[in-house]
Amino acid sequence: MEVTGRVKLVSPAQQISQSFKKRELVVTTDEQYPQHILIEFTQDRCDLLDTYNVGEEVRVSINLRGREWTNPQGETKYFNSIQGWRIEKLVPVQAGAGMQTPPPMATDHFEAAPNFNNEEEHDDLPF
Repeated sequence: MEVTGRVKLVSPAQQISQSFKKRELVVTTDEQYPQHILIEFTQDRCDLLDTYNVGEEVRVSINLRGREWTNPQGETKYFNSIQGWRIEKLVPVQAGAGMQTPPPMATDHFEAAPNFNNEEEHDDLPF
């Protein structure tokens, strides 16, 4: 899955435990009702966010994760998270840029049909 939009926030890395770290990215989608999507990058993927800044247009490849947890009272709860695993900058399209003329269409080459109505041409055929 992918999320496309403008970077709203890039958080610093958080060391959750000695063996686990995460970093959060918020992307604002560009649609009629923009959504602010929180995406987590974990472990070595935290470094992917080092070169991204607020305001840049990005495409983020994500995995949607869900888990079940039962509390001490025996109640089961469900949680979802969005984990990013790749991010790329989108190049803004400038006016006139990206508009390329399509390549010419291939056409079949046929020889011109003979002109039977032209009296100047003499034909030796008997019919």
